[in-house]
Amino acid sequence: MRKLLFFIPFALFIGLSMFLFSGLFSDPRQHGSALVERQLPQFQLPDLMQPTKLLTADELKGEPYFLNVWGTWCPTCNAELAFLTQLRQQGVRIVGLYYVQPLDAAFGETFDLPALQKDVQQKLGEQGNPYQFNLLDEHRTLIFDLGVSGAPETFLVDADGVIRAHHVGDINPQNWPALAEAYQQLVRK
Repeated sequence: MRKLLFFIPFALFIGLSMFLFSGLFSDPRQHGSALVERQLPQFQLPDLMQPTKLLTADELKGEPYFLNVWGTWCPTCNAELAFLTQLRQQGVRIVGLYYVQPLDAAFGETFDLPALQKDVQQKLGEQGNPYQFNLLDEHRTLIFDLGVSGAPETFLVDADGVIRAHHVGDINPQNWPALAEAYQQLVRK
């Protein structure tokens, strides 16, 4: 019996080691989303540049598009803007979902829409504007509903509003072919 008690911690150690070792070879950008094959969550959000214009998930239906979560504060998002702009010039439909970072009123931080609009205009003027329009998710409700863990993240949504793919990280020439194939399949439907 004592020998058996000796092997229990050893077996637990081996099991934990194998689990952690397997993580060394996983791709952090490849993780499933519970929303793939489900409808895009319902929302009503303003256009960042025209805040009086409210957009809904139903209004985006009709043709496939990429919903790209981004922010000017995100260096990886900034790096992908030029490539995404090239895609838009090729007819790829891309909708931006601006990720507003949390503010802390205790430090005097408040949401300043005109400053954000100016910052976005400047960034898109420098890097290129791939977006048909930008949804402003000031309170991060859609961000949370989508299960976004950071930016950039991109969702491929079909013409009926169903999420068909989820990509974590930037879209670039190396990973675009797989996403392009999925997008073209939806366009051909």
